[in-house]
Order: sequence, then structure tokens, then C-alpha cells
Amino acid sequence: MTKKIIALMLCAACCISFAGCRFHLPIPSNEAKEEFFAMDTYMTLTAYGQNCGKAVRAAKNEILELEQLVSATIDTSEIYELNQNGTAVVSEETAHLIEISKEYWERTVGYYDITVYPLVEEWGFVSKDFHVPSKERIDELLPLVGSEKIEVEDLKNGTYRVTFATEGMKVDLGTIAKGYASQKAAETFQKYGVDGIINLGGNVQVVGTKEDGSPWRVAIQKPDKDAEDTEYIGTVDVEDCAVTTAGGYERYFEEGGVEYRHIFDPQKGAPTKSTLKSVSVIATNGETADGFDTPLFCMDKDLAIEYWQMHADEFDVIIVGEDDTIYVSEGIADKFTPHDENAKVEVVY
Repeated sequence: MTKKIIALMLCAACCISFAGCRFHLPIPSNEAKEEFFAMDTYMTLTAYGQNCGKAVRAAKNEILELEQLVSATIDTSEIYELNQNGTAVVSEETAHLIEISKEYWERTVGYYDITVYPLVEEWGFVSKDFHVPSKERIDELLPLVGSEKIEVEDLKNGTYRVTFATEGMKVDLGTIAKGYASQKAAETFQKYGVDGIINLGGNVQVVGTKEDGSPWRVAIQKPDKDAEDTEYIGTVDVEDCAVTTAGGYERYFEEGGVEYRHIFDPQKGAPTKSTLKSVSVIATNGETADGFDTPLFCMDKDLAIEYWQMHADEFDVIIVGEDDTIYVSEGIADKFTPHDENAKVEVVY
């Protein structure tokens, strides 16, 4: 699931956006930056401190190694083997991501489900051969959906056997892997004693504070298909946390005058018809933020807010409704600044 947030670092008199742009500015010795492409998106790692170079190189290597394990399209990955054969012996990391995905499936009553991948393929979101499948074809593939059909066995030697209960099942960990990767990168920064910002194609995670001790300022992109990369609805000031966003404004196709977005309703086997424009989740753990933004987006506004109210101790939200009203949870209300002073902002409790 592509999610795009612009991370803005406001240091002294300069403001730098980290989404979709490359900068060629002089980099001081206590700052290190890596820009690279992985997990089907552009990523930027920026660290500040004595060991900043070591930190960004180590974090980048961890992300690239993780991609080789869990990509659904790299034909040497563990997930690719699992999808092809219906069973595979996998590493502890891959097993962890599958297990945590099963937990989110259970906790969100099926709104989060990594087993919807065969339907994502059928609709053309993998091959880019977009089309609306027949109802008969959707009904044929729906029995493959359901994370309860994934069995994980601990082989007691550092590896795990994963098996699908139904032939033809496939999984895609894209909706959780970037959050896990950003969390690992943040922990690597902390190990090296550096502060910084991790932008994995819209999954933003910050470590520590800016050099002057003030919080990082992360911008939430304007969730409209015609909006420029630099347009945003507002900013949120954060320290040591992740900010991820789910929205259907970037990847979609049109057929018969209808827009079909890349975020799926697992229970219907079709792109969600959510009336929300975007959902941003702010949490202390990147895995948590990434695990909740997609299912919340699939819910309508009232249900998404009700769900947050039941889990307010775990994360905060910024929800953009169909009419552009911005709903901000009380925990970050004083940290959110709308870009437009006339924007309609409602605090939810």
C-alpha cells in the first residue's frame, strides 16, 4: 500500500521537504543522508550526530536485507517462495511479520488482511493491467482470503514453517513491512546515538529531536489526486514516533466513470469505497502506525473514530473526511497546525 507523507525538517531558516525530491546541498560532517529505492518507493534516511554515517549505512542495509526476505515480487524472497508453493521455511523476521499481521487481522475484525493479495493481482494493481473482474471471478477468489488460514510452526532452530490452509492463497506484507523497517531503522539510529528522520516513501519515523532540541515537524500531504507533492493539509510536531498515512489519492484507475483505489476491502474482494480521503496514524512504534492506518481508512469516519477511541492509549489519528474536515485526536491536537487557517478542524475525544 503506497502511502505518501512529506517530512519537513525546519532547521534555522531553511525548510526541506523529503517527499519525491532530491537535494544537492552541502552536508555538514555531523549530518549523513542516504537516498535509495526499495520496497517499490524512494526512501531517505537522514541522521545527525557523531556516528551519523555509520547509522544511515547500517539502517539502509537492514532495509535492503528485509526487502530481499519479504518482497512478494522478488523471485528469491521467502514470501515469493511461500506464495508459489503454499508452504515455506522462513526466517524469524518473516515469521514475525506474518504473525503480527495475523494479530492486526484479528484486532481489526478482518479490515486488515494480508491474504487479499490474489484479488489485488486480479484487479491489476500488481501488473498494472487494470480492469474490473467479473462478480463470478471475485466470488471464486474470495475463499482464498482470511488470515486465520495461515499456519506458522516454530521449528525450534531459528526458522519457522509457514503453510497456507487453502491452495492458491498468497500474501503481501507491503502494508506492514515499511512500518517494521522504519522501526528497525529508528532503533539502529538510537544504537548509534544519533537523532534523525526516516522517510520510507511516506512512512515517516523520527528519532530524538532537532539539533536545537525542538520537535520534528512532519507535514501531512493534501489527499487529492490533483494536489502537488508540496501541498499539505497541516503539520504535526513529534519526537520519537512514527507518522504513516493511508489514502487512495495516488494509486487508482478509472473504468466506466468509476474510480477504483488500490486499498482493498478484504471482505468484499474489491477496492474500498470508504468516504474518507486519508487517515494518518501517529504512534511510538512504526509497526503500530503502519498496521492501523489501512484498516482505519477502510472504515467510514464514525467507525474509524470509534475504533480510535477504544485504542487511544496506543496511537493518535488525523483523519480527512470527504468534505475536507480534518479530525484530530485529542492527544496531538495541540501539536497539529493546519496549513490553511480557514480549514475546518475538529478535535475528537
